[in-house]
Amino acid sequence: MTTEALTLDRLRGDVARILEQDAAMIGDDDNLMDLGLDSMRTMTLVLEWEEAGVPIGFPDLAETTTLAGLWAIVSERQG
Repeated sequence: MTTEALTLDRLRGDVARILEQDAAMIGDDDNLMDLGLDSMRTMTLVLEWEEAGVPIGFPDLAETTTLAGLWAIVSERQG
């Protein structure tokens, strides 16, 4: 399996895809829960990002509801 490093743009694109929105309309500080990111969609993203090699879990996404916050976690753990 080929893994692709996560970037802020990929995070935004993945979230936009799962929310069926235009990625350009999702700002770094937008509350993703307010945009419709529910627990089922969050788990889908967690699984995708774990497959990409980033140890991120549901609690991380539940506590960090913005792309900027997620990127801070991902960039730290991605090493």
